[in-house]
Amino acid sequence: MHHFYFDHNATTPVAPEVLETVVSSLGQVYGNASSIHHFGQAAKQRLEAARRQVASLLHASPTEVVFTSGGTEADNLAIFGVFRAAARPSAHFITSAIEHPAVLAPSVILEREGVAVTRLPVGAGGSVNPEDVRRALRPETVLVSIMHANNETGIVQPIAEIARITRAAGVLLHVDGVQALGKIPVDVEALGADLYSMSAHKLYAPKGVGALYVRKGTAIAPTAFGGHHERDRRPGTENVPGIAALGAAAELAMRSLAAESERLSALRDRLENAVLGRISGTGINGARWNRTPNTSNIYFDGVDGEAMVIALDLRGFAVSTGSACSSGAITPSHVLTAMGLSADRARASLRFSLGRSNTAEQVDALTDALEASVAHLRRISVHA
Repeated sequence: MHHFYFDHNATTPVAPEVLETVVSSLGQVYGNASSIHHFGQAAKQRLEAARRQVASLLHASPTEVVFTSGGTEADNLAIFGVFRAAARPSAHFITSAIEHPAVLAPSVILEREGVAVTRLPVGAGGSVNPEDVRRALRPETVLVSIMHANNETGIVQPIAEIARITRAAGVLLHVDGVQALGKIPVDVEALGADLYSMSAHKLYAPKGVGALYVRKGTAIAPTAFGGHHERDRRPGTENVPGIAALGAAAELAMRSLAAESERLSALRDRLENAVLGRISGTGINGARWNRTPNTSNIYFDGVDGEAMVIALDLRGFAVSTGSACSSGAITPSHVLTAMGLSADRARASLRFSLGRSNTAEQVDALTDALEASVAHLRRISVHA
């Protein structure tokens, strides 16, 4: 049976070009990047080459890139790092209701530690209003954290406008860029972000590696302690093969971004138009514009999303109900409910995220499978 993958926002397959880099690093570059001998220096060279590759994808300077174990660690290091460094007796944090758990969970910990937290709402379009950020600012606000693109809807947030507001107020801005990098152009200068989180496995590189951009002059305290790696910001012997892979993936993203985003947005529109045209009781969650080119979130009224995921999996299609990080949860998606969807409609929603492997033929086959699965599930729910 065919198996077609429409869940690239959960994770991506490792690209052949990236796999080559991992294997050669694992096989030949086995020195410790902190060792001064020949083997250590070879590892150090790989590490610094990757740092330059990631920096150039972001339009940043290599010294501003800190390698981490992934997007979650990058988010945690940014948020806790800024608050620990600020060490204010009364501090305030602004974030949004649609952030990834890697930002929302730290906000709960900060709250327990006495930091005031504001979680901004979003409109039905799925976007944060920059004016809400302006109104939420207080003299004791230390950090604002707003994602670049939402993992469930693909909605791109108005980061540049938010950054103008935070910059004028002298408040730092952290952006969780895990779902944006490699899908839309990212220029940290133009965006105005002070901190920007990334994850390799959303970019056709392996899991377990990521990075945090820290603008020169931004004070962050480390959240783990040990050696002096990563300019004292993140201790631990660097995962050279993983980091080299992230570098290779950044290079690949730079080369293929324009053509691939055009190809994927055409496929995504083909999927949406077919679903909306052929299946009744369906609609797009969030605005149809200002989205990453590869992501579509669609509701199928009267159908349970989890049942749909299983039905489609049996037909050879991998899709998801929302964030992979919160699956198994009976509660409806916090992103969709924040956008004003009823719990039932949120539970009846599916996320389709396209990538390099998908073709028009696959999209058409998926549409057929959706039509058949929805008809079947609606029929049995009527009899239930």
